[in-house]
Amino acid sequence: MATTHVNAAASGTFALGGDLHIHRLGFGAMRITGEGIWGEPKDPETAKQVLRRALELGVNFIDTADSYGPEVSERLIAEALYPYPGELVIATKAGLTRSGPNRWAPVGRPEYLRQCVEMSLRRLRVERIDLWQLHRIDPKVPVEESLGAIKELQKQGKIRHVGLSEVTPAEIERAKKTVPIVSVQNLYNVGDRKYESTLKFCENNNLGFIPWFPVAAGALARPGGPLDTAAKSHNVTVAQLSLAWLLHRSPVMLPIPGTSSVEHLEENVAAAGVQLGADEWKTIEGEAARK
Repeated sequence: MATTHVNAAASGTFALGGDLHIHRLGFGAMRITGEGIWGEPKDPETAKQVLRRALELGVNFIDTADSYGPEVSERLIAEALYPYPGELVIATKAGLTRSGPNRWAPVGRPEYLRQCVEMSLRRLRVERIDLWQLHRIDPKVPVEESLGAIKELQKQGKIRHVGLSEVTPAEIERAKKTVPIVSVQNLYNVGDRKYESTLKFCENNNLGFIPWFPVAAGALARPGGPLDTAAKSHNVTVAQLSLAWLLHRSPVMLPIPGTSSVEHLEENVAAAGVQLGADEWKTIEGEAARK
């Protein structure tokens, strides 16, 4: 399908935290770093072009983390986009440390998270983070201690809203006793729906649900598989169909597909214009459930 005339605004809007109005199809800035989400990208200028092009295509919600690089993604966002347009919402995360490519370890100590927030503010060149998310709950640290430090930073005006990642409804309820929660970022796609109960909780409480790894893979998406067949019948790609399904699945869904390619970015944004009938979506969901 054509990609040049589809704008992220076609994905609809969501009021994150009730006051940040964003287009539901955003951009995940993990892939603009080096291999293994480690170090600098092979072509930093192309990475910046991707970020600028995302805004041209109507994307006004960018999700990053201090651990992407680490530090690289946040820095590139500022280098490419600062001063930021008023409608742009930048979300970042902290709570995972890095010791090498594809290595991630949770650290939720309050003093560490305070430092993370201060450094993110500096790298992003902002006085307040629109949405700060706890990247993972540290099993060694009570979440009340981790989020207690964040609550204080929020009171100081350094954080606007707070979100969580990879959590269950019970964990959200526990976290809410310390600080208001406005979003959840969990693994979710048409082929992996183990967090249905968390999505339902988000719908019932008007929390944004940010699915990471939003494009289905494996047997479901293989050549000749259910998604591939459906995608070809509508002259779209599997990635576009996966993203369009997420937008169809729930009004609180905020997909953030990431890429290091302008061409791939344009393809992803074009998913906002993919329209299938209710029966067609049910067929695809049924096929996915059998895989």
